[in-house]
Amino acid sequence: MFCEQCEQTASGQGCHQWGACGKSPETNSVQDLLVYCLQGLAPVAIAARSLGLDTHAADVFACETLFATMTNVNFSTPRFTPYIKQAIALREELKTQIVAQSDSPLTWPAIADYTPDFTDSLVLQGRDRSLEAIAKADGNVDIFALKLTTLYGLKGMAAYAFHALEMGYEDPAVYGFLYEALAALDRHDLSLKDWVALALKVGEINLRVMELLDGGHTDTFGHPVPTSVPLEPRPGKAILVSGHDIPHLANVLEQTRDTGITVYTHGELLPAHGYPQLKQTYPHLYGHYGKAWQNQVQDFAKFPGAIVMTTNCLMPPHDHYSDKVFTIGPVGDRDLQHLGDNGDHGDPPIDLSPAIAKAQALPGFPDAVADLPQRSVTTGFARNAVLSVADQIIDAVKAGQIRHFFLVGGCDGAKPGRTYYTELVEQVPDDCVVMTLACGKFRFFDHEMGDIGGIPRLLDLGQCNDAYSAIQIAIALANAFEVGVNELPLSMILSWYEQKAIAVLLTLLHLGIQDIRLGPTLPAFMTPNVFALLSETYKLKGITTPEADLAACLA
Repeated sequence: MFCEQCEQTASGQGCHQWGACGKSPETNSVQDLLVYCLQGLAPVAIAARSLGLDTHAADVFACETLFATMTNVNFSTPRFTPYIKQAIALREELKTQIVAQSDSPLTWPAIADYTPDFTDSLVLQGRDRSLEAIAKADGNVDIFALKLTTLYGLKGMAAYAFHALEMGYEDPAVYGFLYEALAALDRHDLSLKDWVALALKVGEINLRVMELLDGGHTDTFGHPVPTSVPLEPRPGKAILVSGHDIPHLANVLEQTRDTGITVYTHGELLPAHGYPQLKQTYPHLYGHYGKAWQNQVQDFAKFPGAIVMTTNCLMPPHDHYSDKVFTIGPVGDRDLQHLGDNGDHGDPPIDLSPAIAKAQALPGFPDAVADLPQRSVTTGFARNAVLSVADQIIDAVKAGQIRHFFLVGGCDGAKPGRTYYTELVEQVPDDCVVMTLACGKFRFFDHEMGDIGGIPRLLDLGQCNDAYSAIQIAIALANAFEVGVNELPLSMILSWYEQKAIAVLLTLLHLGIQDIRLGPTLPAFMTPNVFALLSETYKLKGITTPEADLAACLA
């Protein structure tokens, strides 16, 4: 296998025998084959769109299946065979419609005519396609690196688009670019400069996608408000919902209404507690259990109820708890019960009866938990909440009460070097504010940091896609101070793990944000020449030590 799409690739060089995430070589191969078939669908979809044909089924499918190939989403090799068959079927159906409207015969690139042999091993065919992609690099490792950067950014962008689509929020231009970029991956006539531009275009379109997702969340569930979230459970039957998908969480809450089951969030769903419509409608949405995704082996084993995985951040389950874990949508593992797929807005809700029955059968939390010392954290500091006190923040900066802002967040992982982020936050001076988002916050989210004149020193802005909120906050503050964003007393110190983080990073670079510090290690797929180019243009740099980086930021 060849896979270097996440931060935890073996020895920082890529996984070649087994995925560090737990992905098998077989699953990796069929995922590569699926991506190859999506590349073949792309030029056909582009032609269909140019004729005004309806490509929406293919649009939704492309987002869902790219999402399924992301790190820690789907470990079930058999689930990819129907995906590959559907990719070919959608492509051929569009070809038929195109021919019916064309006056002259059309010729397609070879990749658009490729059909796997479904009577033979898809695993071996996937390996062949992966090796073919590497061979097509033509010895230019820098262009190959940018192709991978583009592809991985597309995967993150597609995942966000899929989340937005569930609430009926979409933009045809997003799908148009998705096909354009997928088709470009098969080209050999683009220069290094062209590939840099295309990678940054991913960031530009991803900004639009995050705007759509933000609109879906806030229009459906209200703008987040600061909310205290219990970290200790309460007695009774329980369901734990993990991942990122807030509409799926709402479905769990709706179907468990009046059942006596308490619903807890896990991982990136912590910010869901800040949405007022969820809290007001579903009082059995109670608290948050566990920390980041990489702790789930311990957290899931101890949780005395059913667990529903809604998006990425799944780890291959252990036998002693796999019978109580259920998957939804693109998420999967062959050892887990899959409850169904639901992507397009208007699809009927997924039936959660098996998960609810499991929760009722399991013991739940005993009465004794009511005697535990109670702890809580506060979430919900999205853009509306922060900007509602913008005048207070501006006055505090002008008065010298707030010296600097740090945005410390991103995707968390299991490497020991990630303690850097905890140590950095612990050393941030008392006259500075830390904003955080995504699961990187679980390194320090329960630290008591106090406030500055009533402004909390630790502000949880939300999920990884809520980088959109962070961007809007930065733009609003820059406008208030009449300076550019890069002139604000703001430092971005980010961790990355998977492809959503790559999409967000490309968005920040598209916006011209400079002096971003990235860690804990640099992407294995990014060559020294490409990183040097980004460093020269955007002053992008790797993290060093908390002490040195803090000193540089505050200088």
